[in-house]
Amino acid sequence: MASPASPAEATTARITMYTTPWCGFCKRLKGQLSREGIEVREVDIERDPEAARFVMSVNGGNQTVPTVVFADGAALTNPSVAQIKEKLAEQE
Repeated sequence: MASPASPAEATTARITMYTTPWCGFCKRLKGQLSREGIEVREVDIERDPEAARFVMSVNGGNQTVPTVVFADGAALTNPSVAQIKEKLAEQE
């Protein structure tokens, strides 16, 4: 598996979103990103202990999802689509 902070080489996704299957905020954000045409690499922290540790490391020890990580390693917790689009625009 790729490092939790870096996108997988096999995907064209520009962001990685750490989620859980039961997270309503994650489902909503994933749908909004899809409507905006923003491809996401999704990682379920309940199935990936390394990913869960990573999420805890950027959220003060909490497994807060959605946590979104960008190609530059920056992370946003429970961001809006506008925040994600702004960060992606900075990286272009």
